[in-house]
Amino acid sequence: MKYSYCPKCGGSLRLNENKELSKPLCSVCGFVFYQNPSVGVAMILIRNGKVLLGRKRGRYSGQWCVPCGYVEWGEDVYEAAKREMLEETGLRIELTSLYTVSSLYGEPYVGTEWYNPEQQSVMIWFLSKETGGELRAGDDIDQVGYFSYEELPRIAFPAHEIVIHKLLEEQLIS
Repeated sequence: MKYSYCPKCGGSLRLNENKELSKPLCSVCGFVFYQNPSVGVAMILIRNGKVLLGRKRGRYSGQWCVPCGYVEWGEDVYEAAKREMLEETGLRIELTSLYTVSSLYGEPYVGTEWYNPEQQSVMIWFLSKETGGELRAGDDIDQVGYFSYEELPRIAFPAHEIVIHKLLEEQLIS
């Protein structure tokens, strides 16, 4: 179990009767402490057959990814996508369609440097179109650019590689 104490009353958490690690039970108040994945959004912007990527700062410094981020508590996923794109790229966007959804844990991530079983998330991928702003790096990225599949730099996250390859297979990028 990841946590030992109840966030409501401070009592000890224990495994429930089904021994489910993701649902510890408080031995004092009976609260079930559900441990669910966090939700992220990624915004795919394509121009002239190339996909927009940002170069990461911090832990993945120098590696690239599709602009993305976490949905904040109480925030709509669509608004989170627009906010994250503006923060990271300076661009305002319209979300044109849901592209795919991926779980960012388990296979094919086990055994990679990226895999962290304690930080599970689900990523919602949107196709988008630019509506305004000025392209510039911001927030947790230090450079932005459009890339064809042949020009791809080192990609930070396995899920991003998978989605970029899917874009190529579906001839959305060249």
